[in-house]
Amino acid sequence: MMQNFSQLYQSLDQTTSTNAKVAAMVSYLAGATAADAAWAVYFLSGRRIKRLIGASLLRSWLHQSSDLPEWLVEESYSSVGDLAETIALLLATPGNQGQERSLADWVEHQLLPLRGLDAEQQQQRVTRWWRELDHQQCFIINKLMTGALRVGVSQLLVARAVAEVADLPRSLVLHRMMGDWEPDETFWHALISEDRGETVSSRPYPFCLASPLEADPDTLGPIQSWLAEWKWDGIRAQLIRRQGETWLWSRGEELIGTRFPEITGAADSLPDGTVLDGEILAWGQHGVLPFSELQRRIGRKTVGRKLLSEVPCLFMAYDMMECAGMDIRATPLRQRRLQLAELVGQLREENLKISTLVDADSWAELASLRETSRERQVEGLMLKHVDAQYQTGRKRGFWWKWKVEAYTIDAVMLYAQAGHGKRANLHTDYTFGVWHGDELVPIAKAYSGLDNSEINELDKWIRRNTIERFGPVRSVPAEQVFELAFEGINASTRHKSGVAVRFPRIKRWRKDLAPGDAETLEQVKRLITPVAAEASVAEGI
Repeated sequence: MMQNFSQLYQSLDQTTSTNAKVAAMVSYLAGATAADAAWAVYFLSGRRIKRLIGASLLRSWLHQSSDLPEWLVEESYSSVGDLAETIALLLATPGNQGQERSLADWVEHQLLPLRGLDAEQQQQRVTRWWRELDHQQCFIINKLMTGALRVGVSQLLVARAVAEVADLPRSLVLHRMMGDWEPDETFWHALISEDRGETVSSRPYPFCLASPLEADPDTLGPIQSWLAEWKWDGIRAQLIRRQGETWLWSRGEELIGTRFPEITGAADSLPDGTVLDGEILAWGQHGVLPFSELQRRIGRKTVGRKLLSEVPCLFMAYDMMECAGMDIRATPLRQRRLQLAELVGQLREENLKISTLVDADSWAELASLRETSRERQVEGLMLKHVDAQYQTGRKRGFWWKWKVEAYTIDAVMLYAQAGHGKRANLHTDYTFGVWHGDELVPIAKAYSGLDNSEINELDKWIRRNTIERFGPVRSVPAEQVFELAFEGINASTRHKSGVAVRFPRIKRWRKDLAPGDAETLEQVKRLITPVAAEASVAEGI
């Protein structure tokens, strides 16, 4: 029943205990029908149905359905920060259960058919649900309609719960959950069936993830026990060749082969039963190109000849999970690596390379090589134990990412905006600028890095010192200076500053600095490496 699923959602939302979350999912899945269990796994694992109704339309219907003045509805929305919850709070009837329907019935026979209705019919049906359901079910339905249902569990936790229900190894369940599948009874029965050694030809393996190395590398033991590679800045992907066909999967479980035909073309020469782990990189005559170049390919479903020529790409392989149809993830890395090197060496494909190892006789020597990362257009080093199996998910101690220190600059706050959800009442999203002559030019937006006490203090200052309002955005005096950290920087014609930074966040609030101490745009542009700058100019960026 939908009521059971909404209770599950509430249980997951109200606890931070991993064991409690798994127990709640096990309890739900064990008592659910096959169809409901399939849809539950679908939503819990982060998949969504395509948005059925736009937020602006729901907002309009809310105004029409509510007996409250429009200004009060808007104030409520501003205070709550979430449209689905605002609707549920204002319109749902406490204690109402509505007509008893299962989760599968709601999705398949109520929500999905909305696509075939005109706006008036949609409004009649949706607003009736708002009145008939209690708060929690109304909230869930709104989230499903907008494709915005987010549950605080990982795919690993969902697999753990399913594995417990079915008495299967979690790794097997997780493998079955990868790739494309329909949330129906057939899928659920296949998910929990006994292990018959089956392989779906297109299905990828769960990715092995690295942990950040925060301690001195000497703590890892002898350097001879580790393989070091450059940490490439591209798109993590699996390249699969089975039964005469090729699939290219992103880590986000999206098939992206049509965007990189030169890679899938090269993979056609792989022997059947091969699965490689690696990175998709934009690659020019002189090596790897900046990530900004690769972004030009990411957003395209198909790629024309011009873009293929301007931004050539390749697959940089660094591990092998399947060889000759055999799952070799339990084989030590040193052996998998030898098999990978032999395979790639035999193919001699320009668009399929193997990540070279970084040789060093000591940690000090490797640390010195790491300092050359930026000029090589890489993020640092990957350290992998020579005897490591290919793990599922992030298991500490086997793979480490030893990244170079982030770029940092001092910048002045220009604008602030309220956050979302639990932070809807606080200004947590900020825009920062640097000096260009006597003018402050926006350089980055950031919303993470401050603790709760700093957020509260800054929020009070913003409210007291607002100069102007532009909808939800407030401009503030150029008085507060912050140290920002970011992972990459490139030239960009899409930004007023002429610069684009990657993954900006607040490192600290510099109360010791005056606004005039902030960086200049010229100083920021000097951080762009010559390789990145040349690529940007060459490609018209």
